[in-house]
Amino acid sequence: MTKLFATRLALVATMMLLVTPAISAQQEDAAPPPPKPGKPINTGDVLSGELNAMKVRDVKNAGKRIAMYQITSEPRRLPAPNGLCNLETGPETFQLVTSSDAQATQLKSFVGKEISVKVDEVACASDPGQMSEAVVTKWSIIKKQ
Repeated sequence: MTKLFATRLALVATMMLLVTPAISAQQEDAAPPPPKPGKPINTGDVLSGELNAMKVRDVKNAGKRIAMYQITSEPRRLPAPNGLCNLETGPETFQLVTSSDAQATQLKSFVGKEISVKVDEVACASDPGQMSEAVVTKWSIIKKQ
């Protein structure tokens, strides 16, 4: 009887040694502090980041594939009433809407590179299926010296 008791006691002690570090590690994991909203971006401010190009279907032109340009940047806070665009820190991806073929050609040469644009008009993405969190409708590229 004592041999059976000693075996079970050794098994329980071994299990406690294995489980105790896992339990204490879980208790030490505190929730990280909530992320702070990005700095504000207003009309006339500069937005910098890597330019990406994606092929998307044009809704207005019978599903023709067109290029869509997007800047990935640090989180930014848009002017009121848009604010954070229902995100914790604000949008990080900004779609650049091209208004002419000249603008599209200009952006094509910068794909995959860091660029800076002066923002004249920006809003949260509202159309279903948009791949960016915010849309910059009026902008101009800032030339680097």
